[in-house]
Amino acid sequence: MTSRREFLAAASGIVATAPTFRWRMAPGATLLFQGDSITDAGRDRAIAAPNTASALGFGYPELLAGLLRDRYPARDLQVFNRGVSGNTVDDLRVRWDADTITMRPHVLSILIGVNDIWHTLMGNYHGTPEKYEAGYNELLGRTHTALPSVSVVVMEPFVLRVGAVDDKWFPAFDTYRAAARRVAKANHAIFVPLHDMFQGLAAKSTPAYWAADGVHPTLAGHAAIAERWMSRVKL
Repeated sequence: MTSRREFLAAASGIVATAPTFRWRMAPGATLLFQGDSITDAGRDRAIAAPNTASALGFGYPELLAGLLRDRYPARDLQVFNRGVSGNTVDDLRVRWDADTITMRPHVLSILIGVNDIWHTLMGNYHGTPEKYEAGYNELLGRTHTALPSVSVVVMEPFVLRVGAVDDKWFPAFDTYRAAARRVAKANHAIFVPLHDMFQGLAAKSTPAYWAADGVHPTLAGHAAIAERWMSRVKL
């Protein structure tokens, strides 16, 4: 596993100038996916064991677990999903110690942000880009304090203009995307851009093909996320 000093020195440049980073992981290392419903993807929360299809859900974490364990069988990666539908950054902060820190992941991948604006638009939450960014930074600060050698992946929030997503989401949503990118840079995390990727894919077909309600990916959308993650993160 890359030392904390080596990781910070390398990642600080890579976040800004290059799309990928390679970690040297010991056999049996833990990969944890965190986030909201896009990560949750209908997982069975009653099953705590790693590398179990129903516990990983029916989205990109399951696809990535299969791809990674197929590609690196000697590493015997232990892959967990702890995404929870409906979560905002504040919700992650409440459950972070129990659902992240105590699991002591070697690689932590996070996708959060769409509910911070969606729930605000629905009147169920009072979110702002500033609150989102500050909360996210606080989360990762706690994480690096407790787990100095953890490697973090920050995935960009994304939407498509279809279903629940209309003009009311913009330009505010773009400020959340920019905040996620700043969080990644400030915390020496690998950033996985997704929003522009989905806009390009939608232009070749229809937005609903990739996310019927504009937020939750279809099977094709989850596959696109998994492919983009694999292109940016080399274990």
